[in-house]
Amino acid sequence: MNGVETAPGTSLAETFRRLIAATGPISIAQFMAEANAHYYSRRDPLGTDGDFVTAPEISQMFGELVGLWLADMWVRAGRPARPRYVELGPGRGTLARDALRAMAQHGLAPEVHFVEGSDVLRGLQIAAVPEARFHADLGQVPLDRPILLVANEFLDALPVRQLVRTAAGWREVTVDIAEDGSFALAAGDRPMDAAVPEARRGAEEGTLIETCPAATATLFEVAGRLARHGGAALFIDYGHAAPRTGSTLQAVRAHRKVEPLAEPGEADLTAHVDFAILADVARSREARWLGTAEQGAWLRALGIDARAEVLARVAPDRAGDILAARDRLVAPDQMGRLFKVMGLAAPGWPDGAGFAR
Repeated sequence: MNGVETAPGTSLAETFRRLIAATGPISIAQFMAEANAHYYSRRDPLGTDGDFVTAPEISQMFGELVGLWLADMWVRAGRPARPRYVELGPGRGTLARDALRAMAQHGLAPEVHFVEGSDVLRGLQIAAVPEARFHADLGQVPLDRPILLVANEFLDALPVRQLVRTAAGWREVTVDIAEDGSFALAAGDRPMDAAVPEARRGAEEGTLIETCPAATATLFEVAGRLARHGGAALFIDYGHAAPRTGSTLQAVRAHRKVEPLAEPGEADLTAHVDFAILADVARSREARWLGTAEQGAWLRALGIDARAEVLARVAPDRAGDILAARDRLVAPDQMGRLFKVMGLAAPGWPDGAGFAR
């Protein structure tokens, strides 16, 4: 997909209006892809002064346990030589910094590779992990060694495609311009039945499903690398472990949900990750699907409660904050249930801690 050209001093919303007026409605996938590319290229969206906070920024415990999980997999796989740590969308580099510190305690010092498209975030990542090597996409990461890969809140920002069952059959949901000049959703006029999985084609009128070709392609690539060269991977995001219907498109700005179509490029657009589909993709490439667990259960199985108690004893003046951060990561009504952790591994690599299939 070619990026839309936004003239200096012109908002992305105005550019979209001109594009739609000239060529017709655009897909949600194009709207989301262009909006997020614009959004991430211009700011650091993380932290209390940004738009949202991710798990690594909440507590060092998150990155430490990710690093310990990877180190445990590497040790039990026989300590293969010269593995690469690969992170997709590494934020400020906080997760990698904490994970690498934990890995080093077990003799694991992998070569570090970041896949990042934002120059703003790359600057922060260099400060956190100076030895990191940068790539615009996963295809640029060399293929010749085992990988230990992490993707935290990466898949949710990839563009989704929405398909709705109408009286005339399946149609793609598009973004058009309403009479008042605002953006509005509308079913397209082109038949899209062939794009719907066969098992779902007979769904009742009004049924809406989301697919994410970019997430599928990412899993296809990662699983293929694991099968060929060895390694393990963690995908951590909010989403569902079983198939579902309905729109999950949402936007966040200044830590509050906002209307997804209102200000393209000024808010973070995301959608829930379909982990069930992604597990099938991984297995189709002969990678091992280790399981998909709720984040809270996974972190507790890895010992976050014990780690929180240690940190609280070392810094009693911060004990309240440490325990509150732990709760935010694991509590069912916060991040513990909505967020999922999916583990993958190469054939012949061990099962992963925290997953019970």
